Amino acid sequence: MIRLAKALAVVALAATLGWHWALLQSIAWTTMLADNLRHHSLTEAVTRTLDGKHPCPLCRAIAAAQKSEKKREFTLQTQKLEFPPAKETPVLLAPSNFQELPAPTSWSFETLPSKPPTPPPRGCCA
Repeated sequence: MIRLAKALAVVALAATLGWHWALLQSIAWTTMLADNLRHHSLTEAVTRTLDGKHPCPLCRAIAAAQKSEKKREFTLQTQKLEFPPAKETPVLLAPSNFQELPAPTSWSFETLPSKPPTPPPRGCCA
């Protein structure tokens, strides 16, 4: 079961990355090379196979399919979000239960409820 899941994941990744086109193109080139070797020397058969001037029907079909796939890939249109202008200037209002605390008459470190630990703690990011 785990092997099947891994195999399916590999196949899905390969399809997403476009490796199926490389596999099909390799099959087409192998077939073309075998056909060209029947009538030409090895160097001429390899040249005719890979020069792009003598494509086979499978090569033409692969090129057409890749071209149509790329066209579909870039047809996504993004929408620009537009916000209407604000009609008024915003006003900040205090909450209804707001109470202003009296200001302390004298400030000193001795009036604080607790003193900092000595020595200061070492943090993870210091």
